Amino acid sequence: MAKKHEKHDKSDDHEHGKDNHDGHNHAAANGHVDEIEYAPLAQPARPWGQTLAITGVRLIDGSGADPIERATVIVDGERIDTVGAASTVKIPKDATVIDAEGMTLLPGLIDCHVHFFGQWGYDLLRGLMTPPSLSLLYAVPNARVTVEAGITTVRDAGGAPAGVKVAIERGLFPGPRMLVSVSFLSQTGGHGDDMMPCCIDLGDNKLPDVPSGVVDGEEAMRHKVREILRAGADWIKLCTSGGVLSSADSPKHAQFTVAEIATAVYEAGAQGKRCLAHAQSTQGIKNAIEAGIASIEHGIFLDDEAIEMMLKRGIYLVPTLVAPQDVIDLAAARPGLLPDYAVNKAREVMVAHRESFRRAVEAGVKVAMGTDTGVGPHGGNARELGLMVAHGMTPMQAIVASTQTAAELLRLDDHLGTVAAGKLADLMLVEGNPLDEIGIVADAERIGLVLKGGAPVRSRMAPAFSRVAVGV
Repeated sequence: MAKKHEKHDKSDDHEHGKDNHDGHNHAAANGHVDEIEYAPLAQPARPWGQTLAITGVRLIDGSGADPIERATVIVDGERIDTVGAASTVKIPKDATVIDAEGMTLLPGLIDCHVHFFGQWGYDLLRGLMTPPSLSLLYAVPNARVTVEAGITTVRDAGGAPAGVKVAIERGLFPGPRMLVSVSFLSQTGGHGDDMMPCCIDLGDNKLPDVPSGVVDGEEAMRHKVREILRAGADWIKLCTSGGVLSSADSPKHAQFTVAEIATAVYEAGAQGKRCLAHAQSTQGIKNAIEAGIASIEHGIFLDDEAIEMMLKRGIYLVPTLVAPQDVIDLAAARPGLLPDYAVNKAREVMVAHRESFRRAVEAGVKVAMGTDTGVGPHGGNARELGLMVAHGMTPMQAIVASTQTAAELLRLDDHLGTVAAGKLADLMLVEGNPLDEIGIVADAERIGLVLKGGAPVRSRMAPAFSRVAVGV
């Protein structure tokens, strides 16, 4: 049973000078305005109380170590207390015990490239008919279905304002832990420039706390990065090449000069932040690496020199293999919805994308899982692991890329990414063994339990995502 909370006595509000009608206290009438006090938010319920013991489980801890076939993991509040073979772990008397024999326990998965502001189905008419406030509110179900699918941490790679992250932190709605890029930077006519061939700029409807990202020149870049950091960005996203869904460019062409990119890297670094690059073209990848970028997103046209640069400088690859597949699947499901240029480009890059990924893995490039979800259906993120395995990784490598390595890229590995004592209890319990069948992690029917900070966000729930595009 969930712990009961004491009933809030409204009479106490009046005793302490609070006005229940407008949220302000009476001190305002005397010329003093204190911080507005809101009703306390419900904390995630732990139906087992403070302590949970998961026993008899196969443990894949995210580090790449061999699984422990019969492990016990003790969760105390929001953190992991004890991890080890069942024979070595003493279960506290007050613990609630889950017998997980035949199941596998993993760290919560980390997706380093999502777009909570995006809806699957690149529907231009829908976009024109959707108020910005409604687009923002779609982030609520998108966040919820993502965390229920076992993705307990994400980096939003552009579009979602910092307020979405803050709302989740305050418990306004369920969602994964978030890092946000807020806007993505593009040169005029580049991948993030929403000016359409009809001369209507679809980027004109951005929310006030999502600055426009179109920028040219070093000094303008300096100002723009500072503006986006002011808006609450944890990362700065730059488009250093063209892309698949943009109308005016090619994935094979570079965008921004090295000096422009380096200016963004410097300004982000001055505030302890780093940059990621939408980089598909070979030259766009190299320019981003030379300028000091932390991660290459997509990396479709890698060559040997680019791979060597990544290895030498410790640059991460966030491959998003599922993204072009989602574009092609949508085109097949809804003929005529997508512009021909987008479908054609997705088909053209598919083979090169997968081959670049395979060569990067063989060379030892650090890979962190990312999906570009928003291009595809939210909640379907874990399908990326199956593609990583199909195109060069072992199942264990794909799991490590989606846990420990992803946490390292995001600099969250002190608290997340592996199942270890002292770390946050972000955990995923699945039926079967993903080392034998990696698709288990993407099968909603086989996800038994998802914990975020020791509290359940999913337990034998309905399927976590639908392949029907929003708005159909």
